[in-house]
Amino acid sequence: MKYNYLGKSGVRISELCLGGMMFGGATDEATSGRIIDSARDAGINFIDTADMYNGGESERVIGRAVTRDRDHWVLATKVGNPMGTGPNEKGMSRKWILQAVDASLKRLGTDHIDLLYIHKADFAAPLSEMVLAFADLIHAGKITYFGVSNFKAWRMAETVALSAQAGIQGPVATQPLYNLVNREAEVEHLPAANHFGLGAVTYSPLARGILTGKYKPNAAPDAETRAGRGDVRMMEAEWRPESLLVAEKLAKYAADKGAKSAHIAQQWVMRNSLVSSTIVGPRTFEQWQDYLDALEYPYDKKDEDFIDLLVSPGKTSTLAPSDPHHPVEGRRLS
Repeated sequence: MKYNYLGKSGVRISELCLGGMMFGGATDEATSGRIIDSARDAGINFIDTADMYNGGESERVIGRAVTRDRDHWVLATKVGNPMGTGPNEKGMSRKWILQAVDASLKRLGTDHIDLLYIHKADFAAPLSEMVLAFADLIHAGKITYFGVSNFKAWRMAETVALSAQAGIQGPVATQPLYNLVNREAEVEHLPAANHFGLGAVTYSPLARGILTGKYKPNAAPDAETRAGRGDVRMMEAEWRPESLLVAEKLAKYAADKGAKSAHIAQQWVMRNSLVSSTIVGPRTFEQWQDYLDALEYPYDKKDEDFIDLLVSPGKTSTLAPSDPHHPVEGRRLS
């Protein structure tokens, strides 16, 4: 297993990060524990969850699984998500961040979180309040590092500046969407992260399963698949006819090489030197094993050139409607 420094911090993380979105939900606790043990045996030391995943069950399952070997793990979770119906049970206020972190610590069964992300920006809330709340948590020993997720590059840069003003180490990580049919992060986000010293921990390398090639253009998805179940985030962010066509072309290319398209797509993300770690989120143990097997694929320049023909650098597969988690902020009616 290869390890990279997480941004300008001194902590080293495995190039593959185990994502726990399915744990405690579609993936039962026994299977989740088996996957976590396998990851530990493979040398993975980086695990990612969020307070909202499966109503907090992901944190509980992961907490129980890593407690016997807690110091091995760089444990990451997220805050900012709606966890109740009240107006202050979400967002970036100091009140909610402090309250939510205490709840996460209880669910995780630990006294500290190694890396705490703000899950997504609260566009109306002041960034300075978020940073000062993180400062409080660092000084209290409840978190070791903090990061940002789903932030625009300018908001990431402002967080760095505000951290310096607060006298704390700035964010060490950023978590953007990045895969070969969603390459916008290459334009500003990844270069900015590199410039400001944040490690890029990217998610959805297989475009929520589209790049496995199992979905066919102009065909209804199997009812047992994520798309067939009508997964909300997949429908909002990834389910595009153009991406299905790209996946079909990639699958043919991979078959001609005697390889799997999912392995090429995963390696494509991991071979970008601006990426510190790639989050993979298995639902089954077989999926997890396939993510590990992808590490053995001998990615080369021919693969790189072929993918650039499928989707141009910095672009997406199509001019799709904006993902509601990443709205365009540059137009306001007077």
